[in-house]
Amino acid sequence: MRTRVKICGITCYDDAKAAISEGADALGFVFYEPSPRYISVEETELIFNKIPPFINTVGLFVNAKYEFVLNASNALNINLLQFHGDEDEAYCSSFGKPYIKAIRIQETTNLLDVSRQFHSASGLLIDAFDKDKFGGTGETFDWDLLQTTCELPIILAGGLSPDNISDAIKQTRPYAVDVSSGVEKSKGVKSHPLIKQFMKEVKCADE
Repeated sequence: MRTRVKICGITCYDDAKAAISEGADALGFVFYEPSPRYISVEETELIFNKIPPFINTVGLFVNAKYEFVLNASNALNINLLQFHGDEDEAYCSSFGKPYIKAIRIQETTNLLDVSRQFHSASGLLIDAFDKDKFGGTGETFDWDLLQTTCELPIILAGGLSPDNISDAIKQTRPYAVDVSSGVEKSKGVKSHPLIKQFMKEVKCADE
């Protein structure tokens, strides 16, 4: 089975178009104001209106108020919600939409327990741990931590780039991978050649 790819931190249509053209399965939009990749609902709507069929749109939220997530989800008709903070299963599952839960993995993390805790999730996004940041660190983690039992599809994140994605896939065999800073020329601005190279490396690893 081929590895799915999500390009996260999209802030303009040109970057969305480049990701789609190179074969990305999903686009991520960050609705978290402290992030350098933050985009407003209004700005996102302009991009959504141009996205062709069969491309998944993912809205990323961090400890957001219920009403904000609900309003953004309904206004944009987001396909998939991504919760990157301290949200519990009851909150995540309360919007009536598929969601993935981001986990900042540590040596003490038990992925089997986490997957059972978030049993309603479509998958777990595994990111590097940083006590001060909710993702977007650009740092990798020890991929050996994924060599444990998990009852949900794994989406690998954390410091992925064209330079390491092939090794990452071969070592962990995730359902999908999620990249943001690894295909940027500056924070919030994608490098289209890096997106192209990243997608090429994913395909090569699958083969």
